[in-house]
Amino acid sequence: MVNAEMGDAKTDLRHANAPWVDKYRPRVVSDISSQKEVVQVLQSALESGNMPHCLFYGPPGTGKTTAALAICKQLYGPDLYKTRVKELNASDERGISVVRNKIKNFAGLAVGAPAPGYPSPPYKILILDEADAMTNDAQSALRRMMETYSRVTRFFLLCNYVTKIIDPIASRCSKFRFKPLESDTMVGRLQYISEQEGLEVSEDTFAACTKHSGGDMRKAITLLQSAARLFANKVSGASITEVAGYISQERITKLYDLCRGGKYDEAQAHMEDILRDGFTALAIMDQFSDVVLTADIPDAVKAEIFIKMGQADKSLAQGADEGLQLALIVSTAVQAMAKAPSA
Repeated sequence: MVNAEMGDAKTDLRHANAPWVDKYRPRVVSDISSQKEVVQVLQSALESGNMPHCLFYGPPGTGKTTAALAICKQLYGPDLYKTRVKELNASDERGISVVRNKIKNFAGLAVGAPAPGYPSPPYKILILDEADAMTNDAQSALRRMMETYSRVTRFFLLCNYVTKIIDPIASRCSKFRFKPLESDTMVGRLQYISEQEGLEVSEDTFAACTKHSGGDMRKAITLLQSAARLFANKVSGASITEVAGYISQERITKLYDLCRGGKYDEAQAHMEDILRDGFTALAIMDQFSDVVLTADIPDAVKAEIFIKMGQADKSLAQGADEGLQLALIVSTAVQAMAKAPSA
């Protein structure tokens, strides 16, 4: 998310006890990494001071909000930021009344004097986070606002699913796609944070963070901080897995080995033991499917197991008993794997 060399090392006292996600958030656009194309275009717009309406879309934790806030701070500085920028979370305030009242009132305000030392272009910026949660009526009303007040207000729309934004709005915005962060980038940033916080980390810590976050930098940093607080600054891959709510790989592998060996009773008992530890059936199925997918067994055997998992998933969604559905999966896995040739 951020280059380690250009991280915000000189964090002031106000951020000393802040969540690490905020404490180590980039303050300028150039610090954002893994989004090279986006950064290049935004840097050019910042230099000219002529920002278009922007639509930032992509998975959570990839830097959309960070980019929007960094742009505003670079344009207006800390003082003018308070009057020139308004941030709304559209998932909470997404009705047409919000568009007609809060957004219209802010968008129609006149622009004040510029801030010394900052570009301070003659327009305000309205940030709408999670804009894909807005109703179609609210989006239609927003389109009209964008037309009416574009001279004095720029709209930054942030969303996970660009397909949920109506075409009239999408066509009025410059679109920026934020990609899931690469593992190397995430590891570099996590290492930097660990050094700054004085953590003792094992070799598998950062790999576990990237694995369980799925390219979400915010989630990875939160996992690291949670594990550090829970285990007194001594963090390992196992502690990250525990904090993330994942089942240890050893237990899932053992479940597979018991099924592969045709030991139904032992596999069933082991599965029930995992379930009693508070893990959901969906979590067990999800991780078990990963092991089956990479196992050295015929594709026909994998398909038989996955079909049963799909049926179990549907039954669970309809309120079926978790233990019973998992027992059916274990039974199917044992029978299907018995058809596979021995290793």
